[in-house]
Amino acid sequence: MALRVLCFITVAFTFVHLTPLLEEEYHFKQWMSQHNRVYDVEEYHYRLHVFTQNKRMIDHHNAGNHSFTMGLNQFSDMTFQEFRKFYLFTQPQNCSVTKTSHVSSTGPHPESVDWRTKGNFVTHVKDQGYCGSCWTFSTTGCLESVNAIATGKLIPLSEQQLLDCSKHFHNYGCLGGLPSQAFEYIKYNKGLMTEEDYPYKAHDDTCNFNPKLAAAFIQDVVNITSYDEKAMVDAVARLNPITFSFDATAEFMHYKEGVFSSTQCKNTTDRVNHAVLAVGYGTDDNDTPYWIVKNSWGTGWGKDGYFLIERGTNMCGLAACSSYPLPLVRGRDMTTKG
Repeated sequence: MALRVLCFITVAFTFVHLTPLLEEEYHFKQWMSQHNRVYDVEEYHYRLHVFTQNKRMIDHHNAGNHSFTMGLNQFSDMTFQEFRKFYLFTQPQNCSVTKTSHVSSTGPHPESVDWRTKGNFVTHVKDQGYCGSCWTFSTTGCLESVNAIATGKLIPLSEQQLLDCSKHFHNYGCLGGLPSQAFEYIKYNKGLMTEEDYPYKAHDDTCNFNPKLAAAFIQDVVNITSYDEKAMVDAVARLNPITFSFDATAEFMHYKEGVFSSTQCKNTTDRVNHAVLAVGYGTDDNDTPYWIVKNSWGTGWGKDGYFLIERGTNMCGLAACSSYPLPLVRGRDMTTKG
């Protein structure tokens, strides 16, 4: 069964009962104003309790000794059960769907890399909304960067085309998919349109691909050997940003900044539930190696839409399923990158 990284499903609400303090209700009302939330009376009291529970958990975490901090964000009125049903998927998955083909060099590699600072190679952080489309944003983000490195032109590409048109490649629209399979679709479909020509709707629709408007092309799909983070470093250091999937947890829902790590997540190919884009790597002041990762939950989440996650330990299964495409530029073979 192919991996389906899912991010939306219906939900039953549950929460632990507690009595919010007046100060906590004041913070909730501030948060409501900031995020333009409006509830009826019953929903208000429910969301107040959920918010209070989350804020207390965040404050408790931040008072401890951790490598990352948590913070309030657009998800702060949701339980993790709700969040998981809307944005993640926990059924067993299988990342091994296409042939491993990345060939690593012997190095040496730089101590740190950030493709955001190497040139105009990374598009802005996008927002998938209430649709299980994280896999499409991981896919477009990677191809946008690969194409920009090859051509010098950074062009935002269409997630909606992948939602609508790639289902014959074992992708399921807003119910999920896999970046490597999306790359396969683009390769055999002979192109992906721009975001401008095929704009994002955050829901499945009829395929409306126009080959005359195709703006990015793929020669081949490259998978990195499962659990080989050194090969992932090699690819990011020498070539381009890469996609990966991992097991996002309740802690990750509230991530704000610092190097994320968790003892709650799983690290096998059958437990990954969210797809993202690694745009670089480095080491913090405590000598903790990390990946620099672009998410698809808008700039209000995390550190302007990005997060750091511990590198070298297969944290939360991030090394289980990683890939990138080889671009095809105007019919020119781009296997060798200069």
